[in-house]
Amino acid sequence: MGTPMATFLCPPGYAGPRGLRAIAREGSAVAEAARLVGRSARQRWARSDTPYALRHPEPGLEPVVLVPGFMAGDGTLSLMSRHLRQLGHRTYRSTMHANVGCTQAAFESLEQRIEAVATRRSRRVSIVGHSLGGLLARGVAARRPDLVESIVTLGSPLLAPGAAHRLLLLDLAVLVRLQRAGFGKMMGEDCTSGECAQLSWEQSRTPLPHDVAFTSVFSRRDGIIDWRGCLDPQADTVEVRTSHLGMAFDPVVLDIVAASLADHRARRARQVTRQASLRAVPDVSVG
Repeated sequence: MGTPMATFLCPPGYAGPRGLRAIAREGSAVAEAARLVGRSARQRWARSDTPYALRHPEPGLEPVVLVPGFMAGDGTLSLMSRHLRQLGHRTYRSTMHANVGCTQAAFESLEQRIEAVATRRSRRVSIVGHSLGGLLARGVAARRPDLVESIVTLGSPLLAPGAAHRLLLLDLAVLVRLQRAGFGKMMGEDCTSGECAQLSWEQSRTPLPHDVAFTSVFSRRDGIIDWRGCLDPQADTVEVRTSHLGMAFDPVVLDIVAASLADHRARRARQVTRQASLRAVPDVSVG
């Protein structure tokens, strides 16, 4: 079975991981999950010795919308959601039960979801996207910077969505065939090689405004996508030694996400202070 991905989604110089060795690297997700279980247990013990009055998280942190990867649903980011809530963030699901539909429809649905959250909280939101979810997050941030404070992408092939392991591309080919046969609103040929794919690609490459902070987390051990595709020149890049799947729950990544959001928040505060100080400078020009 061939792969339906358009060549422009895999520019020259990029190639997806190959062979069983790459897939075997994804087995480290088990150890990454075990690290999270161990740390969670230690944290519970620590909280039991902490006075109740000191257990409350920092109030007033920005809302965060979590966007799952290809063929995944919101439940895959539930552990990350819990971690961010413990720190004081309000987290929101993307409302994607399975990220397998038309990319343009996903863009529009995510934009509507973020607009609803921003309106409800009366402030811009941050987005954390895993894999394909990161591409969607970047596209929405570029199109609606009035809604988005910052984005953090995790193992997202921003520069080469088509540079993926052959097994993933074969899964995509199956979806295309199912869509062609009339089974549900799945990714079709137009979403992977036609006008829809071209529009989604252009949206995900639109430059971000300077006031939308952007962090891209990548791993050279990624067995699913070409890690070089994560090195968006507009992003602050952070390297980890985590599997592609483990990006959703590895405690190292969870800490990086939280630190990135805090850094974005501090950067925004400095920008606001700088703008306020410039407005406060009196006009001394001579008439």
